[in-house]
Amino acid sequence: MSGGEGQGMQAVWALKPLADMSDTEFHDWRVLLEDRIGMVIGEQRRSFLQANLSARMRELGVADYASYYRQVTDGPRGAVEWSTLLDRLTVQETCFFRHRPSFELLARYLPERLAQLGERPLALWSVGCSSGEEAYSLAICAAEALRATDGQVPFGVTATDISQSALNKARAGVYPARRLKNVAPELRRRYFEVQADEHYRVVPGLAARLCYARLNVLDLARAPLSGMDVIFCQNLLIYFRRWRRREILNRLAERLAPGGLLVIGVGEVVGWQHPELEPVADEQVLAFTRKG
Repeated sequence: MSGGEGQGMQAVWALKPLADMSDTEFHDWRVLLEDRIGMVIGEQRRSFLQANLSARMRELGVADYASYYRQVTDGPRGAVEWSTLLDRLTVQETCFFRHRPSFELLARYLPERLAQLGERPLALWSVGCSSGEEAYSLAICAAEALRATDGQVPFGVTATDISQSALNKARAGVYPARRLKNVAPELRRRYFEVQADEHYRVVPGLAARLCYARLNVLDLARAPLSGMDVIFCQNLLIYFRRWRRREILNRLAERLAPGGLLVIGVGEVVGWQHPELEPVADEQVLAFTRKG
């Protein structure tokens, strides 16, 4: 067989769909994902799970879902593969200032908050930061608020995510132009450096304001974060069961400083209340401030 024929055969094999996932296999994968990271895969997302598993299994040459399940759960070796799989299942494409009303609310909130802080640093947190666009958007808002008030208050943004690959992308701070579609031209010039390949790099002065940490939100009780002035948790809670969403939000509420702002994705939770939080009067944003 010639090299060309061999490559053709491989291409055909790569495109061949794997067998459908059995109900038992689907159940096992669902339980694994919910137990380890809280992600709920309903029947309507079965094809999403199957497609992502199949893509990774082809790369490894694994023929069936049960064998791959055993590989992923096989001790330390499985932990490495599990980390790789998580990137496929959790990292979604996003952009800067993804939900504009949320950042408009933040822009209104920050000047008053900065006036309250005195010399204490402003602390912001992007929960489920993915590849960093939300975290850098928070940093830009803070930097702009300080420019407008000639303030000298230092600030820092903590960016956490379960995916180490996503955090590495955030640290690199380089993005294609399409991710900056919501960034005003003036802000592009101030906070980004144009690269030769139609990409943009976050300027070092802004990038230095961020710190990154790998965090599973199921482990929030052990997260050493407190006294946060701003917490953004958007497009993350949709993956969890209702009771777990409330549990996560209760943990985040505990980590807000008095007067701090918590911003949640619109529609991600219904009817949640916390005795220490007051809802923000804004029809376009789901947000709360901590009393006191």
